[in-house]
Amino acid sequence: MAKKQEQIIPSIPGTVETIVGNASAKGGVTQVRVKVLAGRDEGKIITRNVRGPIRVGDTLMMTETEYEARKIFKKKKAGGKF
Repeated sequence: MAKKQEQIIPSIPGTVETIVGNASAKGGVTQVRVKVLAGRDEGKIITRNVRGPIRVGDTLMMTETEYEARKIFKKKKAGGKF
């Protein structure tokens, strides 16, 4: 039987600049702003969704940098009577 060949996907490093907020209702996904450190988009700051614990200064290894996460929109509470 022939062995399956593993594909190696190149990763692009990025540093977490700021934490935007929770991107899911249960709090398992956090939206962060990441500065890309290498590759075609070096120096660009993009928005990504990250699963698991994360803090400012952590390094993310991304498979692509072309797409960004949608921005989080929070509903504002109405102040006063209608």
